[in-house]
Amino acid sequence: MATTSHPNIIPGSGQLALQGAVALGPVADEQTLEITVRLRASPVLAPLDLQPATADTSPGGRRYLSREQFAQAHGASDDDIAKVEDFARQRGMAVISSSPAQRRVVLAGTAAQMSAAFGVQLQEYEYPDGSYRGRVGELSVPDELAGVVEGVFGLDDRPVATPKFQRLQLDTFASMAAANISFTPPQLAQMYNFPQGLDGSGQCIGIIELGGGSRPRDLRIYFGELGLPVPRVKSISIDHAKNRPTTANSADGEVMLDIEVAGAVAPGALIAVYYAPNTERGFLDAITAAVHDDVNRPSVISISWGAPESAWTGQAMMAYEQVFADAAAMGVTILCAAGDNGSTDGVADGAQHVDFPASAPHALACGGTRVTMQDGGAPAESVWNNGPNSATGGGFSSFFARPDYQAGVGNGQAARGVPDVAGDADPASGYRVRVDGQTLVIGGTSAVAPLWAGLLALINQKIGHPVGFLNPLLYGSLQGKGVTRDIVVGNNGAQQAAPGWDACTGWGCPDGEKLLQALSN
Repeated sequence: MATTSHPNIIPGSGQLALQGAVALGPVADEQTLEITVRLRASPVLAPLDLQPATADTSPGGRRYLSREQFAQAHGASDDDIAKVEDFARQRGMAVISSSPAQRRVVLAGTAAQMSAAFGVQLQEYEYPDGSYRGRVGELSVPDELAGVVEGVFGLDDRPVATPKFQRLQLDTFASMAAANISFTPPQLAQMYNFPQGLDGSGQCIGIIELGGGSRPRDLRIYFGELGLPVPRVKSISIDHAKNRPTTANSADGEVMLDIEVAGAVAPGALIAVYYAPNTERGFLDAITAAVHDDVNRPSVISISWGAPESAWTGQAMMAYEQVFADAAAMGVTILCAAGDNGSTDGVADGAQHVDFPASAPHALACGGTRVTMQDGGAPAESVWNNGPNSATGGGFSSFFARPDYQAGVGNGQAARGVPDVAGDADPASGYRVRVDGQTLVIGGTSAVAPLWAGLLALINQKIGHPVGFLNPLLYGSLQGKGVTRDIVVGNNGAQQAAPGWDACTGWGCPDGEKLLQALSN
């Protein structure tokens, strides 16, 4: 297929083939595909000022934008959208939809049209785990779109993320089988002193899923056994993905873990599950749709999928972080699992890596602990580490600079440190859940994100204001108020637990009642 080289490279669009992938040949010219073109914020509007929404003050003292106000003040301009639509139509592509608020235009066309439009050669690749349509090198646009287009997503459809959960395998953990314990989410809520008498009513918890599905019968049985009402769960299709449950060995484990943990903590909240394809485009479209959802209006969004920073394009990391910053402006908290493969994040290159999107500065990154029961029944916690493939993620970003709120931590590191907080994540002290008719024990930092999401939904309900972007408060005025329980024992490989913040468990595990009281003042 012919490609047209344009002089204007899209920053961060460089892409490599997956490790072990072999190019089989060009994609057929007539193959049809859909892409998302991400646009800049309107150049004629004032730039986004996050200070009123992220100030280190009580949530009631912050000033958030409504979704409608944000769209008007910080969306893409009609002129920029028209430029992209005209560009597409001139090249024979179809405009499927456009959204000023989400700063995106969705286009459909053939591989030949797409290749010529963005100066790229699309290839079919095979790799050890499957096949994908991919590209290498950078993307470019003509002069009229230079600076207008910030990213093009969907040309490459490789799977980008993995769910951050681990099933307890009794054979794997046989040596500590006698020490294995497990908890229901309400038991952990009690252990972490979550506020009583609240159920999250009036709140919506958004959950991002890149595969798997849930079964209503499992939810009815699970919540019935807990003596809780079944939460209202709404499935939202993104980029043609749907709620598709299969077996307990699939991503269903992630979906059910997320719904059951968040729903057991906040059974009165609406659970909005955004199902998307596991690609950079699908993931971006899901978080953008959730953040700007003016129907369900989630106040907290839980994300338990991710990958090492080295697996992403720069345009994706910049776009996701922008969306998370948009969420902060609207009072929406983004919570991300920090990874389950220790300080290397599972990358076998001898270096240390952190997981994205947890490493995004406007995400609350959730690390993991192991819970043991002391004589007398009191719980004790340490850093979750059962070896390099079963340990909490944590460390310092290779992409994002240290945010202002982390100025006092990290021993002078100039990079974003991960995680911010923690919770029980070891499969050996895991969560009892129901998946595809089976009762399982599941761990992973995947469980920590919905646990914290449920807690923040309770707090939002009680104080009547969204907590929003918690990080500046957590690193600032909340210090010394006992809102987290410091974890000082253990390591995740290269990172060591220590008093105060560390790159294993952040500030530690929640004391829900103290966090509520501190945020109420």
